Amino acid sequence: MKKKLLIIGGGFAGLQLAKKIDKGNFEVVLIDRLNHHQFQPLFYQVATSQIEPSSISFPLRHIFNRTRDVQIRMADVLNISPEGGFAETTVGRFEYDYLVIATGCKTNFFKNEEIERNAFALKTTYDAIAIRNHILKVFEKAISATESQKQHLLNLIIVGAGPTGVELAGAFAEIKKEILPKDYPGIDFSRFTIYLVEGGKGTLNNMSELAQRTSQKVLEKMGVKVITETFVKNYNGYTAELSNGQKVQSATVIWAAGVMGNKISGFDNTLWVANNRIKVNRYNQVEGYENIFALGDIAYMETERYPKAHPQVANVAINQARLLAKNLKGILAGKKLQEYEYKDYGTMATIGRNKAVVDLPFIRFAGYPAWVVWMFLHLMLILSVRNKLIIFINWAWSYLTKDSSLRLILTPARAADKISDG
Repeated sequence: MKKKLLIIGGGFAGLQLAKKIDKGNFEVVLIDRLNHHQFQPLFYQVATSQIEPSSISFPLRHIFNRTRDVQIRMADVLNISPEGGFAETTVGRFEYDYLVIATGCKTNFFKNEEIERNAFALKTTYDAIAIRNHILKVFEKAISATESQKQHLLNLIIVGAGPTGVELAGAFAEIKKEILPKDYPGIDFSRFTIYLVEGGKGTLNNMSELAQRTSQKVLEKMGVKVITETFVKNYNGYTAELSNGQKVQSATVIWAAGVMGNKISGFDNTLWVANNRIKVNRYNQVEGYENIFALGDIAYMETERYPKAHPQVANVAINQARLLAKNLKGILAGKKLQEYEYKDYGTMATIGRNKAVVDLPFIRFAGYPAWVVWMFLHLMLILSVRNKLIIFINWAWSYLTKDSSLRLILTPARAADKISDG
């Protein structure tokens, strides 16, 4: 009789496990609050109108439509009962023999409720679409705004200079120069100011010195105002207060400054560490349980090489899932489990057209070659051949024409305008 495997989360880890698990031994139920898998590394391109949301969003039912051994349920998980062996969800109770938590993470606003209410996050396809809609509506409003209103509309603040923040800042700097002046000839885009605010010493602080130095230099050359060793203390929808005492009026703040796990109820609080990650052993078993596992961003695994746990990146999630698929099969066969250790294959970030930085274990480089490598690897990671082709065509068209035709405002005609006038 097949064992019941319940997977919570359809991100990189959950999806990979559902694909790799031995269907002959396991009956899989995959639960996610969304009906699609999202390719997060390219969210910023949706937000800046470079690619369509459908290009990086993959319906879960379509992915598994050729197998009857993976059931998809769109629901929120309300509570886990480790002792009872079931999960309570918004669509009912699901029993399991083995449970895998792969809920990923969400934006960390560091308990500042006012910033959370007024700033934009970028953790879902919905977030990316919301940013795209908002930015375009801001420019529509700026055309007819009075002088006293105009500058706050033309100030864009990005908080956090990790890969997401750097990629967003670079993309906005490019469309400011190449695209927006053509669409909005009535706006003086020399006044469109992009701020990148970072609490650390520089941009891309987790990458090499070459990447840090190059990314900041390139962004500043593109006109981005990079403010380091500074935090955003508050944002009320109109004015951002910085820790250096500066106040910047802005209609748009995009928060890319940190993440925290999507915590699930039902486990003892001692199992959770900072930023809502749950403690697991080297086999990804949640501490104290042999049949409950956690993968990816939500899992906190200490190793000799990574005493503060692995980085929250897609490669970790994917490889943990692949190993767990083997280990679950091994458990049924009575074999010894294999320990997980992360092999760092490198980090990369793009700053704009022909501009990127790549850190590999054996070499570090920047510029056009890095940009080509970045494009190729991200294209290969996209799930379907159809979507690879669509994205490649979009990228090729944008490269040749320095333009795209994706600047659609997709909101109800009578939707409330949330752009503050102060």
